[in-house]
Amino acid sequence: MRILYVINSLDGGGGALPLPRVVDVLRSAGHEVGVVSLMERDGRARPALEAAGITYEVIGGPRRRYLQTAQRLDRIVRRVRPDLLWTSLTHATVTGQLVGRLRGVPVVSWLHNAWLKPANEQLLRATAGLTTHWVADSETVAAFGRDRLGLDPARVGVWPLYVADPAVPTAQPWQSGPFRVGSLGRLHRNKGYDVLIRALAHINEEAPDVASRLSVHIAGEGPQRRELETLAAHLGVSNLHFCGFTDDPSGFLAGVHGYVQPSHHEGLCISAHQAMAAGLSVIASPVGEMQRSVTANDGGTLVAYGDVEGLAAALCAMVADPSRASAVGRRSRSWVLDQFSAQAFALRGCAIPEIAKSCSIDSRG
Repeated sequence: MRILYVINSLDGGGGALPLPRVVDVLRSAGHEVGVVSLMERDGRARPALEAAGITYEVIGGPRRRYLQTAQRLDRIVRRVRPDLLWTSLTHATVTGQLVGRLRGVPVVSWLHNAWLKPANEQLLRATAGLTTHWVADSETVAAFGRDRLGLDPARVGVWPLYVADPAVPTAQPWQSGPFRVGSLGRLHRNKGYDVLIRALAHINEEAPDVASRLSVHIAGEGPQRRELETLAAHLGVSNLHFCGFTDDPSGFLAGVHGYVQPSHHEGLCISAHQAMAAGLSVIASPVGEMQRSVTANDGGTLVAYGDVEGLAAALCAMVADPSRASAVGRRSRSWVLDQFSAQAFALRGCAIPEIAKSCSIDSRG
């Protein structure tokens, strides 16, 4: 099949960074794949696409231009004549749905999150029937699609956008010096880093001995950076470090002793699973697939989003018992390597285009 993969932008987010692996699976199954990005953002996914020899076009600027990008995508579809449109994220999905309907091309659409802005949820509920087959990045997101978007269970598949690599470096148990806790994430309010800052301030006040031994490092960039830095300074939090975007998440994770993900909402949450693969104990909000994965095999700790005191207590417990944190991390690594193997990733991905093609034929019949 000739597949045209349509995505909002090629930024450093979880929808774009796994693209090379997705395209590799589809190519290995004999499909021809091209990528279209509707917007120009930070472009951090570009180098990996180029290294993999993946053809892509960027057809918009930094702001959303719905009509303009729809017209440009339509011209590309008429030129390329794809057998399938594969869309990722709401803007790309709705645009792809409309163009697909206009040109008679079946559409496969990702669901990446177990939460949507109310307007986007309402929009996708209205256009859901224009997608032939939906692909959720986790069981939790699939349930969200069925329950909140009214998707037909027969037309919802699950393909986790993560492969656990057994060759990645693993974190070393704490021996001396500061206990380093890491986090990978865009500096956006959805990630809950303001809650983390307030938790660190609470530790400073209630457990200064722990605060003196704790060092937290966030690898990521985003629109909230200045606001978060201001909040940390205002609350006197000096043991939090903004490290900027990293193109080596495995190296970053190997250099810390624990991991925290205090998000408001997530889908699969690749970064938390990467942390487990690195052998780290994870503290996370019970959102998205983290509510299943983090505590699987007796590992990790879940703290309700926004619970400042609960997050502070979990961090204090991790620092107080480094040997337990290391043991939890080892169990988590074993579980992730088993559940998210390269073989399982490829098998799930190869099935999607054929399922979509079959659904399309059934709907026309």
